[in-house]
Amino acid sequence: MRKRSLAALLAALALIAIPAAGSAGAAGPRVSEHDRIVAFWTPARQKSAIPRDFVRAGDKFVPKAKPGGGGGGGVTGASWNGGGLILKASGKVYFVMGSSAYVCSGSVVNDSRNGATGKSLVLTAGHCAYDETNHAFATNWIFIPDYDDGPTLSNCNNTAYGCWTSEGLFVHNGFATAGGFNTQATIHDWAFAVVGNGGKAGAPSPQLDATVGSFGITYSGIASGQKLYAFGYPAAGKYHGNDLTYCAGNIFTDNLNDDLTWGMACGMTGGSSGGPWLSSFTEGTGVGTLSSLNSYGYSGIKNMYGPKFNSETQAVYNAANTGTGNHTVN
Repeated sequence: MRKRSLAALLAALALIAIPAAGSAGAAGPRVSEHDRIVAFWTPARQKSAIPRDFVRAGDKFVPKAKPGGGGGGGVTGASWNGGGLILKASGKVYFVMGSSAYVCSGSVVNDSRNGATGKSLVLTAGHCAYDETNHAFATNWIFIPDYDDGPTLSNCNNTAYGCWTSEGLFVHNGFATAGGFNTQATIHDWAFAVVGNGGKAGAPSPQLDATVGSFGITYSGIASGQKLYAFGYPAAGKYHGNDLTYCAGNIFTDNLNDDLTWGMACGMTGGSSGGPWLSSFTEGTGVGTLSSLNSYGYSGIKNMYGPKFNSETQAVYNAANTGTGNHTVN
C-alpha cells in the first residue's frame, strides 16, 4: 500500500511540473514582440511623442518641431478629402530613439514577396528609423495606416486597420555614417521597414499591403518643373497630427544644398517627415508612384525638401524586400 501511494504521489508531481501546451509556466503566456510594441504605445506615450523633423538654420540642420515655412502657388498644406489609396496606404509612424518618443509619417510600398512570407514594406525617412548622430536604430517602431479615419490615443483596435510593427529597419550606409543631419544625410534620407502580421487584436491581418494596398516606387524619371503631391500627418503649429494633409506643386532643386535634393512649396510642419511624394498622381483614385518623401526644411521658408531616389535607394529597397532585422546597406 505504501509503495503504491508513493508511486501515485510521484506521478501527480510529474503532471504538475509539466506546463500546459502553449503556456510559459509560472511566467504566464508568452508575449510576442508585436504585442509588446503595441502595448508599449500607451495613450500617454503617444501623446508625449514629438516630431523628429529638421530645419536648417545658417549652415547647420537642427532638430525642431517645424520643418520650415515661404513659397507660393499650388496647394501648400490642405486637408486631404479625396479618399482613395493614399488615405489607406499612408499613415503615422511612432518610434523611440534614446529616451524620447517620436512621431513621423510613412506609406506602404509594393514588394515582390507576393504574400509568401506575410511581410510588407513601409517607406519613411531615414531619420525616422535611424539616429544618425548616435548611430543607433529606432526601437518600438510602429505604423498605423489610414490614421485619418480613426485618430485615437486609445488603442490599435480603435484605428481603421490596427497597428503594424517593424521586424527590421533598413537604411543606407551613407545616412548611417553621416554623423549628423548634414548634406550627406539629406541625400540618403530614406528607410524601409519590414512589417509582419498586424491589424487588430483578436483579428490579425496576414499582410499589410493586402489589407490597405500599396504604391509603386521609381528611382528615376522625375525632373524640375514636374508636379508632385506630398502627404503627411503634420503635428506642430496649426496642425494636430490627426488629419492627412497634402501639398501639390512643381518641384525644383535645392540650390542651398548643391541641387542634390528636391524642393516643393509646402507649409506642412513637424510630424510629416517620411510622408510620401507621389508623381503621376490621380486625385480621383489617390494613386501615384513614390518618387521622394518629406525630409527637411529651412527656417522661415515654407518649402519642404526631399531626397532624389536613385540606385542607392533601390539597393536599400532590394535588401529590405528579402530580409528582416536591422541593416545598413552600401
